[in-house]
Amino acid sequence: MDGHAFSIRGRQVVVVGAARSGIAAAELAARRGARVTLTEARDRFDGDDRVRAAGVALELGGHQAATIEDADLVVTSPGVPIDLPVFDLARRRGVEIIGELEFAWRWTSGRVIAVTGTKGKSTTTTLIGRMLAATGADVLVGGNIGTPLSAQVDRSTPETIHVVEVSSFQLETTTSFRPWVAVWLNFSADHLDRHPTLEAYRSAKARIFAHQTENDWAVLNADDPVVVAEGAATAARRVSFSLAGVLDEGVVVDGDWIVRRTGTDVERLAPLAAVELTGRHMLSNVLAASAVAGLAGAGARAIEDGLRGFQGVPHAMEPVGRIGHVRFVNDSKATNVEAARRSIESFDHGVVAIVGGRFKGGDLRDLRDPLVRHGRAAIAIGESAALVQEALAGAVPVRVAVSMQEAVEQAFEAARPDGVVLLAPACSSFDWFRDYADRGQVFKEEVARLQARER
Repeated sequence: MDGHAFSIRGRQVVVVGAARSGIAAAELAARRGARVTLTEARDRFDGDDRVRAAGVALELGGHQAATIEDADLVVTSPGVPIDLPVFDLARRRGVEIIGELEFAWRWTSGRVIAVTGTKGKSTTTTLIGRMLAATGADVLVGGNIGTPLSAQVDRSTPETIHVVEVSSFQLETTTSFRPWVAVWLNFSADHLDRHPTLEAYRSAKARIFAHQTENDWAVLNADDPVVVAEGAATAARRVSFSLAGVLDEGVVVDGDWIVRRTGTDVERLAPLAAVELTGRHMLSNVLAASAVAGLAGAGARAIEDGLRGFQGVPHAMEPVGRIGHVRFVNDSKATNVEAARRSIESFDHGVVAIVGGRFKGGDLRDLRDPLVRHGRAAIAIGESAALVQEALAGAVPVRVAVSMQEAVEQAFEAARPDGVVLLAPACSSFDWFRDYADRGQVFKEEVARLQARER
């Protein structure tokens, strides 16, 4: 989009929510000449002095309806629900309310590759960035991970490729967002503590295709019926990938290679030996990244270079150590039931899964069969410990831990002599921790403490 056609100079812009994305949006709005107020429910936040220095007015301790109603434009952080009553008067007045992703996209000069899905977004987004960087392209990676798109705008040129992870919370507040390449990895129940229904969650995800044209691309998981159904409605050209390998055209695994089939031809993209990620479900992310990189001009050498040495993003099937023959794996990003199921199924046997947190929907009983086939025990933690116990009773032994330290110690004892202690919570982290990264970091610290004690 041509950012020069979108002007907020002299207008009153209210940014709601002072997390990373909100701060970046407020600073961008101030640089573009708006009169900016950033409202935040907390009494203070990290970076408030920096924001004030940028010329942004702060309203702390709650979102005031009068402030929002008087705005010319309201920009919401992804963590702020758009159905809050505080927005009602502004809506009735006709004030435009958009999210940070939409706001930032209106200023970008380069092309945008957007990646969504219930799981695998961070891994796939990072991989695409690595593959394109190997071609020498001007690549900026961020969005829902790392750097918000608003913080990339000043570096955006017509040659820039923005690779952004986008969540349902970001997509539901888009009104014109049009990625050059839209990737939908998979769909399963998640975020039902925020979205009123599963259909609402699905509709928010599907907005990634809403404004695409025949000049754009949609990269679709052919193994996921929801993704296939929603992708059929896009005006964009479609490219599919499949871990099942049933495609005549698309990106699949063929023998020891990742290949692109084009009807009569088969193009080798990368050897499977270059993939250093744990878990078969991670290979689906590799296929998606390879498909996107090919569309963006990466050849087989760049795709392979992007894969080699990449063992995943932190907190996503991250190996964190061993004690004897017991392995410890941090999958704190497995914040829904389907992601936890796939984590457990990544190991042949001996899994002791640490499960629990703030429950946000889905059916924890879906973990029973994977634990029977691949597991040895489960440790229930957090607010949902009783739910975990009830769901998994009779499948494997279930113990309750009242801290991460206790969870790691109990899991280690259950995993001996040759099992896997796997943090696969299937829930959000907001009962005990700031976020999934904080949870994963505490898990790693407890593993390190146990290693030191067991020496």
